[in-house]
Amino acid sequence: MRYFSLLLLLFPLCLSAQFTDITDTAGLNHQFRVLEGMFGGGACVIDFNQDGFEDVYVTGGTVDDQLLRNNGDGTLTNVFEGSGLELTRRFVTQGVSGADVNRDGYIDLLVTTITARDSARTIPRARNLLFLGQADGTFRDGTDAFGLTDGYSFSTGGSFGDFNIDGWPDLFVGNYFIGYEGELSVISDATIVGANQTAYDYLYLNEGGERFVDVAKDYKAYHRGFGFGGVFTDYDNDGDQDLIVNNDFGYKAIPSIVYENRFPRKEFRDVSEKLELDLRINAMGSAVGDPNGDGLLDYYMTNIRFNRFMVQAGKGEPFENKVKEANMNFVSISWGANWADFDHDGDLDLFVSNGDLNPNCVPMANYFFDNLGGGKFEDVAKTNGTGDYGIGRGSVAFDLENDGDLDLLVVGQQAVLPNYPVESITRLFRNDGATGNWLKVRLRGLTSELNGLGSRVTVFSDGRQMIREVDGGGSSHLSQNSPIVHFGLGTSETADSVLIAWNGGKEQLLTEVPANQLLEVEEIPGGIPRSGFPWWVVGLIAVVLLGSGYLRWQR
Repeated sequence: MRYFSLLLLLFPLCLSAQFTDITDTAGLNHQFRVLEGMFGGGACVIDFNQDGFEDVYVTGGTVDDQLLRNNGDGTLTNVFEGSGLELTRRFVTQGVSGADVNRDGYIDLLVTTITARDSARTIPRARNLLFLGQADGTFRDGTDAFGLTDGYSFSTGGSFGDFNIDGWPDLFVGNYFIGYEGELSVISDATIVGANQTAYDYLYLNEGGERFVDVAKDYKAYHRGFGFGGVFTDYDNDGDQDLIVNNDFGYKAIPSIVYENRFPRKEFRDVSEKLELDLRINAMGSAVGDPNGDGLLDYYMTNIRFNRFMVQAGKGEPFENKVKEANMNFVSISWGANWADFDHDGDLDLFVSNGDLNPNCVPMANYFFDNLGGGKFEDVAKTNGTGDYGIGRGSVAFDLENDGDLDLLVVGQQAVLPNYPVESITRLFRNDGATGNWLKVRLRGLTSELNGLGSRVTVFSDGRQMIREVDGGGSSHLSQNSPIVHFGLGTSETADSVLIAWNGGKEQLLTEVPANQLLEVEEIPGGIPRSGFPWWVVGLIAVVLLGSGYLRWQR
């Protein structure tokens, strides 16, 4: 025992984070109820009452959604009643994401739906719902005011970004069907016989915080597919947001798509095949991260059977599937996925939410891949407390108690068939095992989006380069993680530098930043181009010199 204790003192960061299931003690009582089959649900991390503790909105499907207020003591209270969100009771909800669409300082919510509860057999089925946050912590319906009422669809996931870099959050919504006969519970390869049932996704441009306009055709991002949403991300490091679209049944209809943002042109370009990311899989969700610390973003795509770990081989080079080399090559049905440094050792670990298609009802445990370094991972879910066998769907990472480490909430579906062998409910896992130092960063935009959506934060510490993007939703599965980016610093008590690259390429640099704090960074007007070199200074010097020479010549 003394020898083991000595090892813990000498090597405190060699152990994976340990989690405790606090679902009951936290007061969480939620279960997503499906209409048919496997569709839904999602969760979104917000601070709707601006008390400094992050809250969570969770969709309910055929039962009420929940607005979970964080009480600041490790517990949650459902305050849905009286919140102004009660309109969702008329719909079968699916996913949720948040952004300040009108720049009034309060987070707004986009809730996707697949049908109205009183007309459940009609496709197209229902509109999506936009709720505008208010100063008193409630919400009001903004669906019609923002032009979304006519968007009748069978929608899965929504994600916010700012692809035209004007400071107003734009919106992508993934749609699944334009028509389908039969019950969704019997969806299979045999029933998906072609692309004639696939839906067009929505790409909405935010016009000055007053309305959304679908510009998918104008921006050349017009496609059909069995859409499970998408995620805005700057895969090519050029300072603007590209778009990854997750498509189900990619081998039967339309594969997943990667759109390169050609800003300042008002268009996207399909580079899926060029990058070898035209994945012909059942793409359920995406997780964005740089687990190998090379400064290039990689993507973990969840799937039925074998997931994909798509790693950038180099700038402009195709991505490579490294799932086998990483020891992640297991058969599963996966949905949510979250990259995060759960143990504070300076590299990214990965949580994966697993669950059967339902109604097959075959239990399968979640994955938790501890980053061992060198591109290798080890699944420790069954020993670190996260290996639940429920029917998992969306998952989010956030700091429940503001103690500096990241906790997990995993949406659980109700089993369709009776006699499911384990309890399948939404679960909250508290992180009790992180031992290193940490740093959290919250961005406040001025000309950029107010919460920094689409921006990137890079921390340099002890020779490591750690990058994070501010999540605008669509990550994991139909969900959105905390907009506060988080870093593990290991034994370092100071980050050497923190580089903020605002969406569009302007940069701010802070040096010698103390660990174990929430660092709030407000955007400085102007800034330095992302290239890192202030070419405008050269131009100014040139003008001065030329002007001086001109004056001497005149004399």
